Amino acid sequence: MQICHTIREFREARAVLTRSGKTLGLVPTMGALHEGHLSLVRSAASECDAVAITIFVNPTQFAPGEDFDRYPRTFEADLALLQSENVALVFAPSPAEMYPPSAPQVIVDIPEIGARLDGASRPGHFRGVATVVSKLFNITTPDRAYFGQKDAAQVAVLRAMVRALDTPVDVRVCPTVRDVDGLALSSRNRYLSALERTQALALPRILESVAERITPGSDLAMLRASLAAKLNAADGFTLDYAAIVHPDTLLPISSLDEGALIAAAVHVGKTRLIDNIVLTPVAREHEELTLTAGAAR
Repeated sequence: MQICHTIREFREARAVLTRSGKTLGLVPTMGALHEGHLSLVRSAASECDAVAITIFVNPTQFAPGEDFDRYPRTFEADLALLQSENVALVFAPSPAEMYPPSAPQVIVDIPEIGARLDGASRPGHFRGVATVVSKLFNITTPDRAYFGQKDAAQVAVLRAMVRALDTPVDVRVCPTVRDVDGLALSSRNRYLSALERTQALALPRILESVAERITPGSDLAMLRASLAAKLNAADGFTLDYAAIVHPDTLLPISSLDEGALIAAAVHVGKTRLIDNIVLTPVAREHEELTLTAGAAR
């Protein structure tokens, strides 16, 4: 496993893979790795000849007052986790390497999709995400890039970005990995106190309870209101958003013909948590739509 701290180092290592005709799978992260990240690495290893992972806490996706300064930075522990995985390259640049003070400022923005869900409550967040991921794609030139379904709004933004910029990267989305009690794994879970950790379990349970009620003929506006009411009533929760939207546009839907994303964000104490369930149409016979729900996605 080769660790690269500069763009030049990474590109030299990438060139070796290119000359040998190997495909590259990329897993972009901000570090503080957990089993969710490792599942992405394993998916990449199963589909590509080599795997690269990036570890970079991106300052441009944090707004003033957010947790950039206290975001967990566990680089040595991250490397120890990766040693047993099939990772060829680790790219861990400094902020100055990614955003040189002398370089002109360039911003990648997907303004419409990027202003929905998390983008509505964190203005500018997805502009920072799109900018850094675009730079990482240009630096690493992967064949495929792997992201978790937990970050559903981010996935929608990045898919739109790749289409708009004609970026030759196949964006792969992998199921959300959950703890044994159902809570989606997140680097920010470590912020939770023991009580808050217990309270947080209501998030996936409420999403699942609403998903179980959805049928092709459901009143989605009513279910959206029910989702919000249940989250508002949950002990310890402050609701950010509750939504039933199109998985790609993130706009509210009135029909399930193209599936649905049931998504929510809440604050538990000072910690913001997100989760979602995707409903995918799998069959249509005699005008009757069948749905499948990925509760653990």
